[in-house]
Amino acid sequence: MKRSDLLLSCALPLALCTGVAAHAQDLNQPTTPLPPPLAEGQPTDPQQVQFSAATLEYDNEADVVTATGDVRMYREGNRLRADRVVWNRKTGKVIATGSITVVNPGGDIAYGDSIELTDSLKDGMVDNMLVVLERGGRLAAEHGTRALDETITLEHAAYTPCAVTSTSNCPKEPTWKITAVRVIYRPEKNRIYYTGARLSLFGLPSIPLPAFSHPAGGESETGLLSSDFKYGRVNGFEFAQPYYVALGSNRALVVTPRVFSNALPMLQAQYSALGEKGAFSISGYATVSRRSDDLLTPVPTSTEEAFRGYIDGVARYQLSPNWTLSGSLRLTTDPTFLRRYDISNDDRLRTTATLERIDANSYFAISGWFVQTLRVNDRQGLQPIALPEIDYRRRIDDGLLGGKIDLQLNTLAISRSAGEDTQRAFASVQWDLRKLTPWGQEVTFTAYARGDVYNASDIAAEPIVSYRGDAGVHGRGIAAFAVDVKWPFIGSFLGGTQRLTPRFQIVASPKTENLAIPNEDARAVDLEDSNLFALNRYPGYDRFDDSTRITYGADWALDLPGFSLDTTIGQSYRLDTRPVLFPNGTGLSDRLSDIVGRTEVRFRDFVSLTARYRLDKNGLAIRRNEIDATIGSRSTYVELGYLRLNRNIDPTLEDLQDHEEARIGARVQITRFWSAFGSTVIDLTDKSEDPTSTADGFDPVRHRLGVQYEDDCLRLGFTWRRTYQDTGDAKAGNSFVLSLAFKNLGR
Repeated sequence: MKRSDLLLSCALPLALCTGVAAHAQDLNQPTTPLPPPLAEGQPTDPQQVQFSAATLEYDNEADVVTATGDVRMYREGNRLRADRVVWNRKTGKVIATGSITVVNPGGDIAYGDSIELTDSLKDGMVDNMLVVLERGGRLAAEHGTRALDETITLEHAAYTPCAVTSTSNCPKEPTWKITAVRVIYRPEKNRIYYTGARLSLFGLPSIPLPAFSHPAGGESETGLLSSDFKYGRVNGFEFAQPYYVALGSNRALVVTPRVFSNALPMLQAQYSALGEKGAFSISGYATVSRRSDDLLTPVPTSTEEAFRGYIDGVARYQLSPNWTLSGSLRLTTDPTFLRRYDISNDDRLRTTATLERIDANSYFAISGWFVQTLRVNDRQGLQPIALPEIDYRRRIDDGLLGGKIDLQLNTLAISRSAGEDTQRAFASVQWDLRKLTPWGQEVTFTAYARGDVYNASDIAAEPIVSYRGDAGVHGRGIAAFAVDVKWPFIGSFLGGTQRLTPRFQIVASPKTENLAIPNEDARAVDLEDSNLFALNRYPGYDRFDDSTRITYGADWALDLPGFSLDTTIGQSYRLDTRPVLFPNGTGLSDRLSDIVGRTEVRFRDFVSLTARYRLDKNGLAIRRNEIDATIGSRSTYVELGYLRLNRNIDPTLEDLQDHEEARIGARVQITRFWSAFGSTVIDLTDKSEDPTSTADGFDPVRHRLGVQYEDDCLRLGFTWRRTYQDTGDAKAGNSFVLSLAFKNLGR
């Protein structure tokens, strides 16, 4: 763009603004050059005034120095630049005019038309003053004074941290600004104080504000944060006003009273701390309200008003380069508290603690966890408490015959207040040897051996017989040997590169006493592309796939400029005729397994699609269909998700229920700063897929729609949410959220 074009493009908006803002404070930064830092090698006496100019005139009798032409003065880290400076050395008064710029040691910059100050360059008076703060933001005033302690007092002033020029470098009205009768900026406190202030948003009529102050930027200080406004069916109107308490540079407390029109108030508090070794954060909610303990009846009864709350914490400490301590805490008083107060939609809360040691060749961990269920039909007494789990692993890279050896020792104790208790310990060794043949095949030999010891008690409390195991102490030995062969072929195709990799695997394993062992971690078994070639196709340790089988499949990949496609397909066949424990519908119950595959497609950064599927070996009926797609750019996109599990599994196996759902999310960048967004989850399950489901085949779960404005100094949003399912006192209905956050305000 030519300079003349730029001037013309800016002239009209300036002319339109002149009539209404002729006397307003000018927040636009002038083009006046800054005085450069004092050159090295100059005298270092901080009390000495360094002086330079194009022309100097000295009046010996009056002891007055008059400098013109790019005048620069330096003293004690303060810098001044002006077109003309008159310095009375007797009185120490300095009068500067024309394109004035003053920079203090902290980096704050003051502009003005004329300035009168002392030769310390610290205190004085400025007309038509603009201060550009080093930490962001700017102050403009008709008149300002600067004290020796660098405190700046402005009369009829304005403040904004927002941009005051457009992308074409034309002046523009800031998104928001504060005008005040008087503004005081105290650099030593990094704070700005207002008297008679008004807030103007998007140039609309200003809103009166009480006397208040806020940080100038760059630091967090004690004060109010941005308020939250919300409306929901159950609690009515909600107003939340967080208060931030700075307890130090590394510690903070946020206390948030929440007031409702249809419920008693709730108090929220969050404490965070950062140390040399790590950090932690803990938050809590507390209120008193009626809750429903009977969640299954259509019109559940309520208890008397009772205490309700939730606590949520997370911590992580790096004790040394190898040792790490981490944990999380999530507990609530009742199953519906989080949903009623719109805190979380989680149906289970997990509390964990882990001490880990990791180095290049070994891993050691002591862990524990506790699960609190929030599901309607779950009994808390059946939820596991794992304490402790001890896991040690070691890798030996140059092992037998040049192969890699992995050693593992593991022990776990699980207890329940009203369910089965189990303890286990095992030791395992796995040997892998990878070789390349002269014809390009990649051959991997694997040998695996493991010895287990289990103890189970109160097995009758486990409602699913196949998960119980036998009471008492039992041992088990596991062994397996596998040969895995990949034969990649590569060539050109359609101007790109394609790779075809047939794969064949054979696994041999003797019969294993699985049923005598309780099943805690291998329940959610399902054949998919990720475990097709696994040595053990169960997800955990408590069950082992003890069949002798062959597995075959192929990977095909195509890479073109801006486009890629990767697809995998495979199937397995069991050679022995021993009965298996895989439930019907998992794709592994017969000798010939179902067919599984995965396809991934990417087109530049615009389209990403992943499809996973499982086809019935008899008739190719779709038993699993999972699609995830993202279409669009970083600012405007659509996310699509679909899942259907149609496996006809026994409904008593709760970990393997059939399900069908669709997920849609989208964001549209309307303008540079305005965007709209939305998402929904729809339950498509019907009774033919899950006899225990109450859905009718098209049952929305929840949705969200909203609009948001966000620029460099303001975030404004409005969101409409709706849930469609009642759970106790967490009723279905609409909620509306208004969010507003200002840069440098709210603290």
